[in-house]
Amino acid sequence: MPEILSKQEIDTLLTGMSAEQRAAAESSTGPRTPEKEAITFDFRLPHRLSKNQLRTFQAVHEGFGETFSSYLVSRLQTSVSIAVASVDQLFYSEYVLSITSPSSFYVFRILESDALAVLEVSPPLLLAMVEHLMGGVAEGEKTARPITKIEQSIVRGIIQYALSDVQRAWKTVAELTFKFERYEMEGDFVQIAPSSEIVMVVSFDVTVGTQKYQMSLCFPTFALEKVLAKLNMQHFSGMTPAKGQGDKQSLVMRQIGETAVETVAVLGETAITVRELLHLEPGDILRSNIPLTGDVQVQIGGKTRALGRPGISKGKMAVKVSKVLREQSSGA
Repeated sequence: MPEILSKQEIDTLLTGMSAEQRAAAESSTGPRTPEKEAITFDFRLPHRLSKNQLRTFQAVHEGFGETFSSYLVSRLQTSVSIAVASVDQLFYSEYVLSITSPSSFYVFRILESDALAVLEVSPPLLLAMVEHLMGGVAEGEKTARPITKIEQSIVRGIIQYALSDVQRAWKTVAELTFKFERYEMEGDFVQIAPSSEIVMVVSFDVTVGTQKYQMSLCFPTFALEKVLAKLNMQHFSGMTPAKGQGDKQSLVMRQIGETAVETVAVLGETAITVRELLHLEPGDILRSNIPLTGDVQVQIGGKTRALGRPGISKGKMAVKVSKVLREQSSGA
């Protein structure tokens, strides 16, 4: 009967082997499974926002970036692009620590929840806006410094327009009203939420000309409870199977059938000179290109859809459809 070696005896044998022999022995026993690296999980950080909700908010703010960048192009007279860099949820204390000093915080109130949120704009971006508004070219990187009172008043209209654009973008998920409250230079004086509160931070990359700048929006999650509940309801309603599709289809068809469509009957066309046009008088006769017994064109949406004969019906001018024209497919 073969003797079974213990683990200690195997280790002793491997110790006396050379490196080549040890490698051959280990390879003969099969590849060793690498140990997985343990990742520390922070139980203090509850995920208030699901991945679907984060994707929804990213789409909302991508729409804001498109509309606000178009506005900045017209105001600054240079190329501007705004892209969403990330949508994160973190403690408010972590958000404040991540902001460089000095910075520019525009605090606004969400009237529906009576909570505060903040639009943070890097000072170099504001300085670039000021230079473009004053007729400069704003070339090269700007040194971060506190914004003066005059510079604040110059960009005040742009910031208010940005908040109105954010409000319009949010209308796709909720009817919220944003009202500008105050301006702050230091994040410690903003205090829109307790330090341990979870906030949603939307970061933007703003490119003005050839320079790239930073901008962000910060919303406390307790201010968005109704919005989050509404998004959850929409998610679960989308997961449930739809019932009564036949009833909905008949309702849609009935509503479409009652839609008014503008119809034009072309009684005829002709060509005259400008001289003849200037000498037209009441009672003059213009000869059209359609004979007396010919059909007139019935146009819907600018296209000829049918042919008909003009006449009188119940004392009113009318056209009796004699032929419906079908669109021929362009495919061979």
